Amino acid sequence: MFVKSFAIALSLVLAGTGIASAQTKKQTQAAAAPAAPSRIQQFDAWGAYSYQSAGGKVCYVLSVPTAKTPATGIDHGDNFFIVSQRPGQNISYEPQAMMGYPLKDNSKVNVVIDNKSFVMFTKDKAAWVENAAQEPALVAALKSGHSLKVSATSKKGTATSYTYSLKGVSAALKQIENCK
Repeated sequence: MFVKSFAIALSLVLAGTGIASAQTKKQTQAAAAPAAPSRIQQFDAWGAYSYQSAGGKVCYVLSVPTAKTPATGIDHGDNFFIVSQRPGQNISYEPQAMMGYPLKDNSKVNVVIDNKSFVMFTKDKAAWVENAAQEPALVAALKSGHSLKVSATSKKGTATSYTYSLKGVSAALKQIENCK
């Protein structure tokens, strides 16, 4: 199950990288395909991974939800919370929520870590921190936090939420600290 989830997450990360970097469709199509990712190490609920892309080495950590609501009646697809580093693009510790379904246009994704809240903007199936200056605070909250909850609205209007374990996130982030 985790291997399948990982393969799906990688494809979403790669797709999201193009969106987050605001690359044009033409540039994305012209870019060389990245090498297959390698798992660096698994740390409880969080895995650390890397791969080589045309823009340089990419390292990231990811986890899958431990709980989903609504619990029945809808297809959540595969959901992930990811923090990536792309030194060749001067991107350090960029948090991203990846959903298994299209998100409502112009909606927001809310991330709550313990009592700290962060707002993410959406594009297709992904969400990034609305105010990039808050990314370090979100990553710090992940490291010191106990619970992570992500709430979103699907394109169909369904309110969803996901709970993630933070067990192992600090060790996983430390593992990709020196990504070069």
